[in-house]
Amino acid sequence: MSTKELQEHIVENMKQWQKIENASVAQMSAIMEKTDNPLISLVMEIIQRDSQMHHRVQQMIIDSLTSQTITVSPDDFLEVWDKIEDHIAMEKETVRLAEDSIEALAGKKMMVQEYLLNFLKVDEEKHDTLLDSLALIKKGMYPYG
Repeated sequence: MSTKELQEHIVENMKQWQKIENASVAQMSAIMEKTDNPLISLVMEIIQRDSQMHHRVQQMIIDSLTSQTITVSPDDFLEVWDKIEDHIAMEKETVRLAEDSIEALAGKKMMVQEYLLNFLKVDEEKHDTLLDSLALIKKGMYPYG
């Protein structure tokens, strides 16, 4: 597969995926309209917002392959890295707090709270992974890596 064919393939996949994300957003709205349960509504809203963000990321991938090159320079990292490192520490603390809370709830039959805390922990770990991956990009750059 040539580079052009690969790019076209990825763009087509992203467009199909965006259609699914749009359907997910609409579906979550329909579910939220049918329930008064705060837990179900919250979960649907979380999924809906994630789908909206996925759509934005997919659009950035499309744009990066069709119209707008994305570049990152060492200077881009230099300008903000101290603040990113501060945030990495904050993310690690939120994961620690979630783990402590989940441990405290063990065996207490507080299933809703445990469910929500597990969600928060996984989401905070996702943020930590995103920032760790960004650090790998930075590390691969000279001279500020």
